[in-house]
Amino acid sequence: MLYSKTTPEQKRIKLRDILASGTVQQFPGAFNPLSARLIEEKGFAGVYISGAVLANDLGLPDIGLTTLTEVATRAGQIARMTDLPCLVDADTGFGEPMNVARSVQELENAGLAGCHIEDQFNPKRCGHLDGKNVVDLETATKRIRAAADARRDPNFLIMARTDIRATDGLQAAKDRAKALVDAGADAIFPEAMRDLHEFRAIRDAVDVPILANMTEFGKSDLFTVEQLHAVGVNMVIYPVTLLRSAMGAAERVLDTLKSLGTQEVRVFEMLTRARLYDLVDYEAYNKFDSGIFNFQIPNIR
Repeated sequence: MLYSKTTPEQKRIKLRDILASGTVQQFPGAFNPLSARLIEEKGFAGVYISGAVLANDLGLPDIGLTTLTEVATRAGQIARMTDLPCLVDADTGFGEPMNVARSVQELENAGLAGCHIEDQFNPKRCGHLDGKNVVDLETATKRIRAAADARRDPNFLIMARTDIRATDGLQAAKDRAKALVDAGADAIFPEAMRDLHEFRAIRDAVDVPILANMTEFGKSDLFTVEQLHAVGVNMVIYPVTLLRSAMGAAERVLDTLKSLGTQEVRVFEMLTRARLYDLVDYEAYNKFDSGIFNFQIPNIR
């Protein structure tokens, strides 16, 4: 009832354990707090919170328009609804190294288990679009060093994302991944890898966990968990999958309402009232309420 029973500190330890387990684990992307609870119920290892989803939910494109306050607030709302560890997209850290340091502490305060910070120019753009630009090596490593130095909980995960594959090729991605690990990154997110060979190349280049982004309509094929495990990937994210699915369903219902004047033919596709109440733990709230307000109103004239 209310929020997670697991503390942020416990979730951070859990995320570390997951990444050190030698297995590959799936982190679907939550688009709101209730979807995080559904992800947990379905048995996934963790929750991913996408910067693109947070921006799109505000009606904005994923080009660095969201603020630290918006991201920390919404990510915190999502994280506190699940016992699973949540990894959040912190874009470029919302500014210069000092801003990156503050961002990490605000995300710690919000209850996140970790974040990733990328090496694109600020403002950035979606990692699977063309025309990206990356910062120089010194700037990229300063961001990660600032993030690692700023955290107060040593188990808060600092993941470094690099987009340099798209601009400078695979060898540059390998070299940058190594440099980011040397700067303090606990894990590496190589964005927009073209094939399994490229994931394997990053795996061979660093000794820390690596992440695969299986986003639809992107540069990477949608590889299976088994394929990614075979090349040494530790974590797989599906950042926009649930948002796209939900918005697709919403659009179809609206089209039906407009064309038929009723939603009746779509009701069978919807979450039932009983299922929705189950997800929000309605019964537990009712029991709690009855237990607290168990007095009788006196008969007063």
